[in-house]
Amino acid sequence: MNKEVIIDKINNFLIDEFEVDADDISPMANLKKTLELDSLDFVDLVVAIESNFSVKLVGEDFINVITLQDFYDLIEQKLN
Repeated sequence: MNKEVIIDKINNFLIDEFEVDADDISPMANLKKTLELDSLDFVDLVVAIESNFSVKLVGEDFINVITLQDFYDLIEQKLN
C-alpha cells in the first residue's frame, strides 16, 4: 500500500468515524488536538486502525507521534 493510499484511508476514517472537519486535516496538525482525543477515543482509534490496516499497535508506538504526519508514518512503517 503506497503512502497516498494510507493517507487517504486515514483521513477518510478520521472524517467518518471521528467527525473531524476535513479542513482541520493537514500533515502538521497536532493529532490529539485535532481529534480531541480522550483515553476512550484513543482506544477506539487504535482498534479501528488495527482492523482497517491489519497491523498491531501498542502504546509505545505513539511515544513520538505528535502530528498527523507522524501518524501516517507510523502506519506506513507498520505495513512495511
